[in-house]
Amino acid sequence: MRSNARIPGSALAAYGALGLPLASAALPVYVHLPNLYGGVLGMNLALLGSLLLAARLLDALADPLVGVLNDRLQRPRLLAGAGALLLGFGMLLVLNPPRSGIGLAPWLVLALVPVYLGFSLASVSYHAWGALLGDDPHERTRVVASREAFGIAGVVAASVLPTMLAPTLDAGLARFAWLLAAMTAIATLVTLVGAPRPARRARAAPSSHRFGGIAAPFANPAFRPLFAVFILNGIATALPATLVLFFVSDALQLPRLAGPFLAIYFLAGAVSLPFWVGAARRGGKARAWLGGMLAAVLAFVCAFLLGPGDALAFGAICVLSGLALGADLALPPALLADVIHERAEEARAGAYFGLWNFATKLNLALAAGLALPLLAWLGYQPGAAPTVAPLYYVYCLVPCALKLAAAALLWREFGRSPEIVHA
Repeated sequence: MRSNARIPGSALAAYGALGLPLASAALPVYVHLPNLYGGVLGMNLALLGSLLLAARLLDALADPLVGVLNDRLQRPRLLAGAGALLLGFGMLLVLNPPRSGIGLAPWLVLALVPVYLGFSLASVSYHAWGALLGDDPHERTRVVASREAFGIAGVVAASVLPTMLAPTLDAGLARFAWLLAAMTAIATLVTLVGAPRPARRARAAPSSHRFGGIAAPFANPAFRPLFAVFILNGIATALPATLVLFFVSDALQLPRLAGPFLAIYFLAGAVSLPFWVGAARRGGKARAWLGGMLAAVLAFVCAFLLGPGDALAFGAICVLSGLALGADLALPPALLADVIHERAEEARAGAYFGLWNFATKLNLALAAGLALPLLAWLGYQPGAAPTVAPLYYVYCLVPCALKLAAAALLWREFGRSPEIVHA
């Protein structure tokens, strides 16, 4: 692609379209699947938890391998399309479990294989494809913003459609799976036909690193601190996401408003994306992301001051934290794309985004693994009003501390220059 060439809006939209079904698939798997198999179908919770933990760990470990496969084949369009279709098929299986015959545990294990493999193959390849679009840093920000805008739309759709399609959640999820399969096929076709083709790159040279191409990005001096910032900030963002339903139910005592609060949060994130693209153009991606982190800290400090029944105030906090979410969605992947281009590492884009996706999934696992035991150790019990004080500390203050640490590291490494410049 010609340097500084502006990607047409229609081409950006075509690229972003695939982000909708990918995001729509993630929410049922992480939020609804445990309740479907454990609560509705009666699967043993200990067995279910063990299977999901093992599947998610293997899923996270697969992403760096998928990244290396991308770099060797240099066909991200083909791999993204194949992965998306495999994911759509897997969602049909996992959300339409048998009521009799084959056991639930074997069915779940077999169904999760195409779900997790398809999602890893599609998402890593799709992100690597996006990193190869546009030689101008601001164009790369537009590419990421388009993808994340469709992704937020997918999350909102997955939040409301299952309850609208049928009177019971399990029947709604089954129908949603068929709708998702159709959306995936259509979006895959739109993206493959209408999105810009990535420039063909020479295959990555063999790495001298002990772990080969998987860890090769760590040789890039700009990637290491960016990866550390992403981990710190990602855990800070995942903690309240893990605990928000507990906070709304027990601290605010407004369980019926949990859905509207989440919708406000995600919609604010979607609306904020053009703002963050403009802020990055004016002051640089790192400084804009820093502003998003500080806005999130302000939101959670304010949340610490709330009490039972503070619906309007928490709605305003959802708006503010949702606006900050837009920075977390649009700017880190665009910064990563700049790091890749600055070191002429386009041939290793798959390895970079394989590690990036691994970190995203690790953040979610660490958030649950740290927050829930910490709350239990501090004496919090869901539904017991006298024990909500620990919830305030872990939901509000721990994310603030992590965000501030991430912001300090980001400023030290990248904040003094509008764009990333490393020798």
